Amino acid sequence: IVFGHIPLAIVAIIFLPAPTIDCIPYIVASAIVHQGYQWYLLSAYQIGDLTKVYPIARGFGPLVATLVSILVLGLLLKSLIILSILLICFGIMILGLLDNENKNFKVLQLSLFTGFFIGLYSLVDGYGARASLSPIVYMSWSFILSATLFPIVLKIKNHKNIFQNVFNSGKNVFWIGGTLSYIIYAIVVWAFTKAPIPMVGALRESSIFFSIFIGYFFLKEKITPTKIFSIVLILAGVIGLKLF
Repeated sequence: IVFGHIPLAIVAIIFLPAPTIDCIPYIVASAIVHQGYQWYLLSAYQIGDLTKVYPIARGFGPLVATLVSILVLGLLLKSLIILSILLICFGIMILGLLDNENKNFKVLQLSLFTGFFIGLYSLVDGYGARASLSPIVYMSWSFILSATLFPIVLKIKNHKNIFQNVFNSGKNVFWIGGTLSYIIYAIVVWAFTKAPIPMVGALRESSIFFSIFIGYFFLKEKITPTKIFSIVLILAGVIGLKLF
């Protein structure tokens, strides 16, 4: 998917204006922070299941963005908005924390580190997009630089025949996954310029709510008490953000 961002990113930088000088440090920082995210995500998936790693990481990301925004960057948010964000974050995280029989502290640690970098790159990209004349231009350059650095991460992780695997067995992921990921994140980065980053991040991750219903109706997965509790918390948080 990382390499799948490149085609649309190239199209964007050809037809749109060059990035402003102000946003270049953010582009570099974003690409570096994304390597941290990809490193810990790969590490977590090597020893942990998707069903445990993904919810913990995705839920922890907006929590990190919220705490850093308030405590470090001085962002002022209403108490009820903060509470709503926390409800969404914890509603997502409990899917990985409570709905798994096998507890592995190392998996938890790597998942939290992954989430930390999600929160970090959300903040960098949010402020970078605001410093740019075009969020799409900013994001496209960030994606290209990130994809350029990513082979270093894969090499250190001992992933062999990287490009051969992409073009032989990963074409669908490259084209479909990369294209969808680019479009979705483009919307997110644009939203970062219109609303507080913690709010956008929390709403972005609340999409895991729909995966529960897809799993139930189409994949015949069971709705556990943990999933019901998660749905209630996420819905309460989303409604809270809408109302307050």
